[in-house]
Amino acid sequence: MLGNITRREEYDLFAAWLAISLSFAIIKMAPYGVLGPITAVEPMVALTYLVIALLTAGIGLVLHELAHKFAAIKFGFWAEFRKNNFMLLVAVALAALVGFVFAAPGATVIYNVRPDGRVLTREENGKISAAGPLTNLLLFIPFAALFFISGPLSLVPNTLLYQIGIFGIQINAMIAAFNMLPISILDGNKVLSWNLPVFVLLLGASFAVLVSSFYIL
Repeated sequence: MLGNITRREEYDLFAAWLAISLSFAIIKMAPYGVLGPITAVEPMVALTYLVIALLTAGIGLVLHELAHKFAAIKFGFWAEFRKNNFMLLVAVALAALVGFVFAAPGATVIYNVRPDGRVLTREENGKISAAGPLTNLLLFIPFAALFFISGPLSLVPNTLLYQIGIFGIQINAMIAAFNMLPISILDGNKVLSWNLPVFVLLLGASFAVLVSSFYIL
């Protein structure tokens, strides 16, 4: 399956992974951006934040897009992720200026006509769209496990793993919740057009995990 990832797609995913991870690392260091209160951050602390972001936000983004791609391939349609350089720049700039990340690094482009001439159906499009947010929700499991075994259930707490666990839960819940909004080209709009109960279930689960991650953890 990984052999279906093209060289250009590898480059685009890598660029998006770095840019989005950098954006989230920036808001960890400066929650209000350069326009707010600035606190000096030591180089090792900054590097730690970047590593955490790479392993949480970055991985969440890449797996989200690959889920769309592989779901489309399963139905017989070709799909490739394409980065948007302008939106990557916007993500980093907003994080640096005001401490806000607008994560729209690009999109997985689906070629909606198969070689045999059959076109993509509404159901198939809905399932392909649901695959991304569902993947982010499933990532809750390993990150939650990491959170508990390195914190509450650990005899020797590991701060780095603990932070990766918390941030991984929060960021992937954010990605899922944002993409499930029934707006424009977002996943939620396509899922809603296909199946209302699935839309409600994924949207509710996304926001439930998101809210609980901030008020319970």
